[in-house]
Amino acid sequence: MLTAIVGINWGDEGKGRMVDLLSEKYDIVSRYQGGNNAGHTVVNEKGKFILNLLPSGILRDETVNIMGPGMVIDVEHLFGEVQRLRDAGIEITPDHLKISDRATICMPYHKLLDCLEEDRLGDAKFGSTRRGISPVYADKYMKKALRMGDLLHMEDTKKRLPAIVEWKNLTIEKGYGHEPISADDMIAWLEKYGLPFKDYICNTTEYLENAIANGKNVMFEAQLGALRDIDFGIYPYTSASSTISAYAPIGAGIPSKKLDKAIGIMKAYSSCVGEGPFTCELFGEEGKALRDAGNEYGAATGRPRRVGGFDIPASKYGILMQGADEIALTKLDVLSYLDKIPVCVKYDVYGEITDVFPSGKALEEAKPVYEYLPGWNKDISGCTSWDELPEAAKNYVQFLEKQLDHEIQFVSTGAEREKFVLKGEWL
Repeated sequence: MLTAIVGINWGDEGKGRMVDLLSEKYDIVSRYQGGNNAGHTVVNEKGKFILNLLPSGILRDETVNIMGPGMVIDVEHLFGEVQRLRDAGIEITPDHLKISDRATICMPYHKLLDCLEEDRLGDAKFGSTRRGISPVYADKYMKKALRMGDLLHMEDTKKRLPAIVEWKNLTIEKGYGHEPISADDMIAWLEKYGLPFKDYICNTTEYLENAIANGKNVMFEAQLGALRDIDFGIYPYTSASSTISAYAPIGAGIPSKKLDKAIGIMKAYSSCVGEGPFTCELFGEEGKALRDAGNEYGAATGRPRRVGGFDIPASKYGILMQGADEIALTKLDVLSYLDKIPVCVKYDVYGEITDVFPSGKALEEAKPVYEYLPGWNKDISGCTSWDELPEAAKNYVQFLEKQLDHEIQFVSTGAEREKFVLKGEWL
């Protein structure tokens, strides 16, 4: 079984929680794109963990975790993240974690360039996490990047790196007016933070091909959601990689394989980190109350998330882009404080009422058309069956199903691994 866990909306839908829960049924979990701009929060019997780079299956002792060739890896951040997990009692070994030799290294100068450009843009910034993601993907396609496999051949890497640094300084020093970077510093950084992972670096394509041939189940974990996809998202306010399920086998290093299933994750309301059009956004006290109720602050950045009611047009589009076979709805319990629950059912685009998700200028000009559903005003965090939910909560889920023309099979009622309700057939 090859299954992708993907986000339907702007990211932060609860993918890490779902991967942690479902990975019990899978032998391998592979991250296939993005870098340490992820903020996958997992709460289980071992504690609460925020994973930026590592696959969320890392918290299961028997699961093999793979960082695929589609990823960009800040080895300093990885070094720190691994150490924090080890300090919490999580075992991480080369048998437990495998890093593709084709994955791209996110260097310190990529982070520097990310920050310099966001500062230059000022109020027109894209809302970057300032972790170098776009600059390193740009270098990858410019064929100016280093890959994890280069750590296995440091003498050759030391010969290549000065020319790359010279090229980068044309932008850093002469473009932004910042002091130049040093090739010696970059080599020292690689030796300090990259070389400790030499034993983890391997041909993950070969590993996965052999595992699949032997009947192993593989789960692919995405970072961000459909609306941040570089091609199909709210460009230019997107990530620099492909976040959709169709890319999973490619980014994982097995492009000849096809998914058996895509599981789409969406929140019971909307949230968005970063800039760009967000039609359903709620402001003032209404927005603050929802933000606080859901603790909507970025796990990777700490930034307050923009929040709004559930967005039907955006979610229909996200389901289509992800080719989602099954749907999980997270954080239903957050809405328990509301007397009436806002749902953005359509957009007003230049005076035309539509449920079609637009792009470009039309999306920027779109206005939300809200309906309000009765709340349940009852704590549902202890509910573990559909029948235990209040009627108003059931009605809310069923209203979303009707609007989306898609069944919701799974509803989370809390952050902990065991707090969920199954509805209909699941997996």
